[in-house]
Amino acid sequence: MSAPVARPIVVLISGSGSNMAALVQASRQRKWAARFGAEVVAVVSNRPDAAGLAWARSHGVATTVVDHKLHADRPSFDAALMTAIDAHRPVLVLLAGFMRILTPDFVRHYEGRLVNVHPSLLPAFTGLRTHQRAIEAGCRFAGATVHRVTPELDHGEYLAQAVVPVLPDDTPEALSARVLTQEHLIYPRAVEDLLIAGV
Repeated sequence: MSAPVARPIVVLISGSGSNMAALVQASRQRKWAARFGAEVVAVVSNRPDAAGLAWARSHGVATTVVDHKLHADRPSFDAALMTAIDAHRPVLVLLAGFMRILTPDFVRHYEGRLVNVHPSLLPAFTGLRTHQRAIEAGCRFAGATVHRVTPELDHGEYLAQAVVPVLPDDTPEALSARVLTQEHLIYPRAVEDLLIAGV
């Protein structure tokens, strides 16, 4: 029987989980378990049909679904979500394409341990449709930001950013794909920096 992980990490997803997969792969390639005692021990989704769940299971990561549609309101969903997460006693909770706005009580519960990746160069373009808005605004550059989560949407300490050019003929889909490639690079690096710092 393997020893318990000293510094468990839980990842929250709603869809394909490409950032989650990048985190799991980076953690194994860079030997987080041996170096920091840290490991992604669980993936939790609010959608039972999230494609990332199958990927996680196929790579030996435990999965849980807390379906938001089965809860009457946001506080009851967040309470159930906290129960699922806290079963793993995580040192970090990583939002990776988790498409639910979380209550202030949830955010406070994980204060200092809750991290998100957002597809814009914050503080520009908080919220949704970031790539479309960047193109419409005539931005020459776009990018991604890894940040700590606070009760205010897409605010909190910036941990890492990556910049990509906005091309003259860009579409939101093309820009999104370029930004996503950078998200897959900077998110694991930012998490590793937190582990080095002793979070």
